[in-house]
Amino acid sequence: MTGGAGQAGRTGDALLVAGTTSDAGKSVLTAGICRFLARQGVRVAPFKAQNMSLNSWVTADGAEIGRAQVMQAAAAGIEPEAAMNPVLLKPGAGHRSQVVLRGRPVAETGALGYRELKGRLLTEVLASLADLRSRFDVVVCEGAGSPAEINLRANDIANMGLARAAGLPTIIVGDIDRGGVFAAMYGTLALLEPADQALVAGFVVNKFRGERALLEPGLDMLRGLTGRPVLGVLPWQDGLDLDVEDSLGLPAPGETRGDPAGPLRVAAVRLPYLSNFTDLDALAAEPGVAVRYADRPEDLDAADLVVLPGTRSTVADLGWLRRRGLHDALARRAASGRPVLGVCGGYQMLAETIVDEVESGAGAVDGLGLLPVTVRFAADKTLGRPVGVAYGQPVRGYEIHHGVATVHGGEPFLDGCRAGAVWGTTWHGAFENDGFRRAFLTDVAARTGSPWQPRGEISFAAVRERRLDALGDLVADHLDTGALRALLADGPPAGLPFVPPGAPQAAGSAEHLSSSRPTLGSRP
Repeated sequence: MTGGAGQAGRTGDALLVAGTTSDAGKSVLTAGICRFLARQGVRVAPFKAQNMSLNSWVTADGAEIGRAQVMQAAAAGIEPEAAMNPVLLKPGAGHRSQVVLRGRPVAETGALGYRELKGRLLTEVLASLADLRSRFDVVVCEGAGSPAEINLRANDIANMGLARAAGLPTIIVGDIDRGGVFAAMYGTLALLEPADQALVAGFVVNKFRGERALLEPGLDMLRGLTGRPVLGVLPWQDGLDLDVEDSLGLPAPGETRGDPAGPLRVAAVRLPYLSNFTDLDALAAEPGVAVRYADRPEDLDAADLVVLPGTRSTVADLGWLRRRGLHDALARRAASGRPVLGVCGGYQMLAETIVDEVESGAGAVDGLGLLPVTVRFAADKTLGRPVGVAYGQPVRGYEIHHGVATVHGGEPFLDGCRAGAVWGTTWHGAFENDGFRRAFLTDVAARTGSPWQPRGEISFAAVRERRLDALGDLVADHLDTGALRALLADGPPAGLPFVPPGAPQAAGSAEHLSSSRPTLGSRP
């Protein structure tokens, strides 16, 4: 290792974990490498230049960053900070996204407008990376989407544009569970410019379920075709359930997490612009609790508890609720005293009136009218780490919202309120507080007649640590860690062969190639 935190004039080592696709395993491999190195006594930090996600978190100093970098920081055993995710894109309705720079919102823009910002953003990205490298021995950078999105390469700040600017050796991870992993790896490399290819030093196969001996001939052929080794084959592992950032990692409507046969049934409404969905992870980790993602009225009718989660587009998702008939199901539950919980955007939907000239520009809109609350959207975003008490238990959470709720009735509940069996709060992360989670679920079970009872003292923090340890074990047992250390210390080997055809000539000089989907640059 060439770095050393606190050593003047020394720069920490770094590498880029790129992927053949979204959800190939970049986030978990980055976290696994962080946990592995931290166990070796290395001061390591994660980094993602540009993250497109609706799953975010608030740092101790009030900055908003992607939740995956928070998970990776936990794997590294350090406190998350804004430098770890300098650019966060939060997609909303109308193919527009909020641009969060160094933890603070700076713009609301569409794809073309965002492209004009990238020159400024690259400067911020490189400054953040340099800052981390000055303070840590190693920085493990996660790419975004695929580095072979040739229509986006000219202004790329998250994949090979970052690698070229910062001199990062790069490994490419592919998801074998999707099929076609050899074609994806070879094709990704073959669509990169020669100078980009010179930084790509190897591949990692992720989510392998079969016999390694059957895979070996393909690994040898890939090396022969590309001149680059497969540095590891990571086996499929159930039960990781780590913080996801990509919508591809979200459960589909009807899918159940937790204990499918559990006596306490939770229906989480699968909103189109669902955000901060990690609020549900701690519920699913509680023994005897089944969390089903729901988009039909009958799913809500059958549940003991319905959770309306956060959303990036409150008014748009409220309209979706009404079109699906879910508003009537929620009203029936409230009238019969069956529990409903709204979190952040979900809480706003439960209000009597919503006035939004900021997020949707819709003006005054009728809410569901299940809580005595009015909501008015403010231009400034509220970011915080509140602390309180509920059910006699200490609660710590975090809040990220433009909507300001004014309560004029009911009973206080975590800076929100309760009316009958309907609760609302702006606080995310409340269920990660073990005592509060069990007390709240015990109340739900009593109200619905469910036989569920807490089984022991489950620590969600300990559950998450075990999952991160499992990632570190995967890296230690299935990745060539010697080759990994060599890449960190020495960079990519010299003389790596060029694999034709390379990027199209137009990619570096023009941007007339159109994307097949309305993204704001590389997806996470």
